[in-house]
Amino acid sequence: MASLDDLRRSLWDTSSDYGVQPPLTDQAILEAERLLDITLPGSLLDMLRSQNGGQVADSWDAFPTNQPTSWSADYVPFDSVMGIGHRERIVSLLDSPYLAEEWGLPATVVQVSGDGPCWIGLDYRACGRHGEPSVTWFDADFDSELALAPDFRSFVEGLTSASDFESLESEATPD
Repeated sequence: MASLDDLRRSLWDTSSDYGVQPPLTDQAILEAERLLDITLPGSLLDMLRSQNGGQVADSWDAFPTNQPTSWSADYVPFDSVMGIGHRERIVSLLDSPYLAEEWGLPATVVQVSGDGPCWIGLDYRACGRHGEPSVTWFDADFDSELALAPDFRSFVEGLTSASDFESLESEATPD
């Protein structure tokens, strides 16, 4: 587990530009917050200022869970982050209203990662549209959700590598 400062430098898979939006501007942030009618967490914006979305490095591509999900017994994937922008054929945070409707997710959730039916989102249901959202895992196929972290900063500071879980699972499997 790393600090937010460490993650600003090492979160991104720099070998890929898939999902990367144009550099983030203050105007783009204002437009996104107006369009989505929410206040985005400062910790997310700090990360997106270093790179506006894209693939996550293998060292940080999983978040541990305390109960099983449809994905795994003990973690959920976090292999990409949606940026803010309108790059053609790239899903962004701005697509959250469409994605919520398409996948039957709560309207007050902004998806930051995932690819239907499973999503990780900023969950504004408890805090209101301008509070500090928690981070929640959603599985639309199973109509299930799991609270992951009380805020985005706690979420990213809890990231680890999926390979840590895979090796533990293979060690536990009898031959």
